[in-house]
This record gives sequence, structure tokens and C-alpha cells, in this order.
Amino acid sequence: MPTAGSPATGSRNPFSWRVHGDGRTVAPGTVVTPSERLSWPRTIGIGMQHVVAMFGATFLVPLITGLPPATTLFFSGVGTFLFLLITRGKVPSYLGSSFAFIAPIAAAEASGGMASALGGVVIAGVTLAVVGLIVNWAGHRWIDVVMPPVVTGTIVALIGFNLAPAAWGNVQQAPVTAVVTILAVVLATVLFRGILGRLAILVGVLVGYVVALVLGEVTFEAVREAAWIGLPEFTAPTFSISVLGLFVPVVLVLIAENIGHVKSVAAMTGENLDPMAGRALFADGLATTLAGFGGGSGTTTYAENIGVMAATRVYSTAAYYVAAATAFLLSLSPKFGALIATIPVGVLGGAGTVLYGMIGVLGARIWVQNKVNFADPVNLTTAAIALIIGIANYTWVAGDLTFEGIALGSVAALVIYHVMRAIARWRGTHAEAASPASQV
Repeated sequence: MPTAGSPATGSRNPFSWRVHGDGRTVAPGTVVTPSERLSWPRTIGIGMQHVVAMFGATFLVPLITGLPPATTLFFSGVGTFLFLLITRGKVPSYLGSSFAFIAPIAAAEASGGMASALGGVVIAGVTLAVVGLIVNWAGHRWIDVVMPPVVTGTIVALIGFNLAPAAWGNVQQAPVTAVVTILAVVLATVLFRGILGRLAILVGVLVGYVVALVLGEVTFEAVREAAWIGLPEFTAPTFSISVLGLFVPVVLVLIAENIGHVKSVAAMTGENLDPMAGRALFADGLATTLAGFGGGSGTTTYAENIGVMAATRVYSTAAYYVAAATAFLLSLSPKFGALIATIPVGVLGGAGTVLYGMIGVLGARIWVQNKVNFADPVNLTTAAIALIIGIANYTWVAGDLTFEGIALGSVAALVIYHVMRAIARWRGTHAEAASPASQV
């Protein structure tokens, strides 16, 4: 366990940090805690490194869904600032675009336009914020009961695999660029050490972009016409009950991601961050709500930035304030946003193939890390049925409401698990505990 500087409990000025050691180095066996910082030049450099880390994944969501990249970056920066403020500077995190929103945004946009999709983002954000308030009051133990690892892992997995057809559709439009992008990600993952290896997706996007340039798949007319400085494009949402079934299941994923982030940072810093779980959920919910009201994508805590912290052993929230400010300033350049929008469909298809698959496998990792026992037929049946519903994109239309694979699969996972577990307890047919929920 690394040596930490100060506990997470207690109040302090969120804009005041102690200098760690000599401000230049991190001694072996120690970490720079959230309440500490290195010298400001080093802190600014690490903060900008966090922007690079989130860059590739955060921009893929607006590019795939059709949302303005600059607007997403704007609300990403604002959301990160609010997250740090609400968690009192105790939980280092960058809020980037959540891939869980890709499928529901695409479905809502196809049926009701982008404004309707943004209304769904707002609904998801408000729901997550309410969950955060409840957790802050009642604790997060009830989440473990309602969403045991077998359910959480299944929902995360089915969201990733549900996106497979979208990746294939993009790959078909520019197969050479897509394949080169995939190969570049694969090679960068194993060729490079440290932060460059952790940014394999970004490296792949850059390599694929160069190939697309050579093949004439990129045009810069919009970049030339865009201004250097200006506000991003804002879009107001509209609200329809028909999108509820698309977006509410996303909240389950955001809960799992935020709780997982808090626990991961706590494990790496040696600080008890459990009291911050409710604040983290509320902060991400607020950030997602604001993004939906302005035309940005829903947000979540970013694993890419966890990787940067693990590599540098710097968990200072000062670096994240720098990252938030950097993202905000970049979003005020329409020319920068237009340049990002030139990333061609083949690159998106290649990167999406890797990322969507990773999301699916992350669900399996949740099972492995929590030692989910699939010899237990309750666990096996829960995952089996829900995954097929999600991957095949089962659809159910009830009046104005349309429920697709992610919504139906998520509900199926929750209902099947708890109903089967309750009946098994009553009948005494499966006494073996398969998850924390079974021990309640």
C-alpha cells in the first residue's frame, strides 16, 4: 500500500495543496495525494497530459453520434471542474464522454432528432444525480445489493457488444483505413512503454488519420472557414417519454463506473474515499445534465486518466483543475473543433471496433475480478439471456415507447437475477452464494 499524505475525511480548502516533498520527485513507495501537488510547472505538464489521455476516446463519441466535438469538450471541461468542486478536491477524476451513450443517442436521433437525444442525456443525468443524493444519505451498500457483479458486468458487456454493428458499418465504408487503424492500436499497445502505451487508441487514430490523408479521405474546407476563437455550438434538448427506455439503463453503467473509480483511487492512494461516493455520482449526474442541456455528450469518469495517475503516481486534484481549464480553452476554438471533425469514417470504424470490444470485455473483467461463479445457474442464466437480448438488439414497441436491446437486456439482467435468487432461497435449490447480494 503506498504511503498517503492525508485522509479523505475532514474539510479543507479545495484550491489549496501542500507541496509534496521537494516538489520535483516522487520517492519510491509514496504517491502525491489529492491534497498535495508537485511544483506548478510539473503540475501543469501532468494536467495537460491528462487532456491527451482522454482525447482520443472523448472525441470518438461526438464524432460517432454527430454531436459537435467542441461542445462536448466544453462540457467535459466544465463537468470536470464541477466534479472536483463537489467532491471537495478529494477525488481526482476527469469526466470524458461516456461510450454508454452512443447506442441510445443514435437510436433517439434516428426516431426524434438530435434534440430528442439530448433530452435523453438530461434524463440520464438527472437520474444519476438523484441516485447520488440517495447514496450520500443512505450509503452505497444498497447498490451492491441491487446491482451485484454478475448484473453489472452483464450490463457493461451487452452495451459494448450491442455497438458491434455500428463499428462494422463504418469499417465497410473505408476498410483499408479501418484495418490500418486497428493494427496501429494493436502494435502501439505492445511496442510502447509508459504513457504512450496507455494511449494506444490515440496513436491508432493518428496513424489511421495519416493513411486517410494519403488516400484522400480527409477534407479541410470546414477547417479553413472556421474562426480561431468563438463559442462552441449549443443545442437545446426536447423531451419525450419515448426515450426513457433508451437512456435509463445507461445510469446503471454510470453508477458502476463512478463507484469503481472511487474504489480504484482509494486503493492506489491508501485513502478512505467511500464517503465521497455519493458526491461523485451527484457530480457526474450534474455534469451530464448540463451537457444534455447544451448539446454535449453525457460524461463519466475516465479509465485512461486512472492509467496516467498509476504511471506517474500523481493523484493531485490540482493537475485535474489544469486539465479542466485546458479542455475549456481548447473548446473555445471553432477551428480546433472543425479539425477534430475531419477524422474520417474509416478511422472511427477501426477505433470503434477496438473500443466497443473493450467495453464488452470490461464487463467480463468485472465478473473475473469479483469471482462471479458461473457454475451457479442463477448467474449463468442471468448473463446468458441478457447478453443475447443486448447483442441481437431485441426491440419491443409499446405505444410511443420503444425499448431496444440495451434497455431490455439491462432490465432482463436485473429481473432474472433477483427473481431467480429469491425463488432459489425460498425453495432451497441453490444455497451457494454467488455474489454479495446473495448473502443479504
